[in-house]
Amino acid sequence: MNEAEIYRVVGEEGFEKLTASFYKRVKEDDLIGPMYPSDDWEGSEERLREFLLFRFGADQSYLEKRGHPRLRGRHMPFRIGVVERDRWIELMGAAAEETIPDDEIRGSIMAFFKQVADFIRNQPEGEISGS
Repeated sequence: MNEAEIYRVVGEEGFEKLTASFYKRVKEDDLIGPMYPSDDWEGSEERLREFLLFRFGADQSYLEKRGHPRLRGRHMPFRIGVVERDRWIELMGAAAEETIPDDEIRGSIMAFFKQVADFIRNQPEGEISGS
């Protein structure tokens, strides 16, 4: 399923619900929650939402505000290993289950998230995160 088809079904409102559901979980998470600036939850949520609207809906707001996504570089200050990647996917998966009823669309979006989450991982496979 391509981005245009996903966006046609999910739409801006669906991506808003997805990111809100995800950040509700992140705020409570003891592993990846501390990676987020506690004084800028709204900004973090907005950046992810705008990135998703750019990626799936070709909305240019993200690019106008932030430029090229540079996902790997933006996440380099954080130690992201297999454990952190998997937790991020777990939380996003729960948010997707809650907000995206269509199994095929949810599967396509989660495939994208898994690819991106692995791409931004910056710790070797065998290294234990936090050490």
